Amino acid sequence: MALNLQEAFDARRNSIGFLRWLLAFVVIFSHAGPLAGFYDSHSLGTQWSSEQSFGGVAVAGFFCLSGFLITRSRMGRSTVFRYFWRRVLRIFPAFWAALLLVVLVLAPIAWWKSNGTIRGYVSAPNDSPLTYFADNMWLKMNQLNIADMGAGTPLAGCCTVDWNGSAWTLFYEFKGYILIGLFGLFGILGHRIIATIAFLGMLTMNTLLFLGVAGNFAAIDPLMSDFYSIMLLTPFMFGMMLALWADRIPIDDRLALAAAAIAIFTYFIASGWNVYGQFAFMYVIIWAAVRLPLTRWEKYGDLSYGIYIYAWPIQQFGAFFGVERLGWFGYHLVIIVACHLAAYVSWHCIEKPAMDLKNWTPRWLSALMARGRPLNDRIKRIIVDPRFSTTHYANRLRNDRAALAQDRRDDHLTSQDPDERVHASESPRPPVPPVGASDRPTDRPADRDRAGLPGGR
Repeated sequence: MALNLQEAFDARRNSIGFLRWLLAFVVIFSHAGPLAGFYDSHSLGTQWSSEQSFGGVAVAGFFCLSGFLITRSRMGRSTVFRYFWRRVLRIFPAFWAALLLVVLVLAPIAWWKSNGTIRGYVSAPNDSPLTYFADNMWLKMNQLNIADMGAGTPLAGCCTVDWNGSAWTLFYEFKGYILIGLFGLFGILGHRIIATIAFLGMLTMNTLLFLGVAGNFAAIDPLMSDFYSIMLLTPFMFGMMLALWADRIPIDDRLALAAAAIAIFTYFIASGWNVYGQFAFMYVIIWAAVRLPLTRWEKYGDLSYGIYIYAWPIQQFGAFFGVERLGWFGYHLVIIVACHLAAYVSWHCIEKPAMDLKNWTPRWLSALMARGRPLNDRIKRIIVDPRFSTTHYANRLRNDRAALAQDRRDDHLTSQDPDERVHASESPRPPVPPVGASDRPTDRPADRDRAGLPGGR
């Protein structure tokens, strides 16, 4: 009998690191079309599918794995503050480094290659390098180019010149982090039926958009006026579903084979990839994370994020020097080696040191939190229902109440005479209530007091 996902997934021994690395490389191959002029300057995959490129397929896989892992993280013991602090440390330091690499190193060299001098770079009137970092530092890519560069590159022949055309997805990735953080804060992750309803709502909007039935959901929710929010948060929330229903999802080789067939059919032969084919692909991804034996892929570091955010700048930089003239194989060899070097340095010098701060709290903030803890605990006692919340406080409250109930039972048994304990152990069980009778022992205030549930004093 096949194990379910909860039984089969080992958080310390899985192949997610390899899969993310592989997906990052799929993005490189896909972007070689517009950035280097291969595949008639089209993204790889659009030759077969009118719905999504290989790069888009890889991004959906990224978002699914991210939703799965982030949901598991949020359901752990970390506080809301610590959860968001860790997400900030994972995304921003390397992203800021990528922006600075472009504006301080790659773009100036490319300017010199194009103009024979560095003069005029800093004072460029359009898309100033002085504003590039500030305009993009909060993940929303507001300034794409620098100093109107790149008119002679392959990218200019088909698209808007962009120094980091992969980074735009990070804005939606962080939206997913916020969504999961709020779901955990308000107890939705602790009640997976409610979470499922939320996912089905997102799935419905995604389906209607791709079927062309609806054009915009701004009238329902301004946050949903952005097409990409729906397109990318849907696979992210599917990953959330995999985490919440892990005890019901079988990891079965036959099911994975059928899912792979559906994904291939909807992508290469028929249509329906964005409506249902991508979800079959995501099942294959999570199946591979469990079944593949590549569990030590990140032995030398988690390079996938670095490859993803540095690949496009490196590819665009290479276009100024005509690297594409080396041919398909030579081009990809140079780009892959360069991306690995950049990602390796980024992991060991930026990303890992940043993640080492995940449990750090500034002294002033620790003092402020200590001063406000009594008020904070009073508010949490009022608004947090431990039956549904997955917050650290709710977990502690459940454990405390269980321990208190056990202590009361032990005290009660200890206070009884030996004869009473014998009689109590031999007393018959209470009769089973008739069908339809209330099975909730908390209808009266006194019962709530004894049960230790919300409403008791």
